Amino acid sequence: MVVDPGGEVDRILAAVTQESVKVERVLLTHAHLDHASGARALADALNVPVDGPGEDDLFWLEAMPAQSQMFGFPPTEVLQPDRWLSQGDSVAFGDETLEVIHCPGHTPGHMVFFHAEARLAFVGDVLFNGSVGRTDFPRGNAQQLVESIRTRLWPLGDDVTFVPGHGPESTFGFERATNPFVGDALFD
Repeated sequence: MVVDPGGEVDRILAAVTQESVKVERVLLTHAHLDHASGARALADALNVPVDGPGEDDLFWLEAMPAQSQMFGFPPTEVLQPDRWLSQGDSVAFGDETLEVIHCPGHTPGHMVFFHAEARLAFVGDVLFNGSVGRTDFPRGNAQQLVESIRTRLWPLGDDVTFVPGHGPESTFGFERATNPFVGDALFD
């Protein structure tokens, strides 16, 4: 799987070839341009489906051509995923299965992908090492973001390592102890 190909499709394809891996699907945590603009081109080149995000992000996908022009990205068409995702869905690749967790706040249709056995989560722009995702974009919601993190991610366990959409990895436990936006000390 490839998560959130926001661009550099040729570079991703070169890495797939170099590593001799078979990509079975493209996954989208959310529909912001920097996470989704390369999804259709990559999926078409690999002949695989695009899964996600949640349907509440449709307005972002429909705005992708205008956004790509406005921000100097290569031209991008409106993206229609092959499958919208919802809370409780799962996605499979090879012998592995990822749980789909709806975590709105950064965008209304934001999804997190969790591999329980590996204790690994792909969180997109919900949570970062020492920070949280922006909520000042259309239909962002700060209260909803904090609630998503605290009620849907923290219960997965302090030992879970997460891969954010930007920046270094961290663990839920470290962020619960230190994150100035969603750490436990703020809510005790």
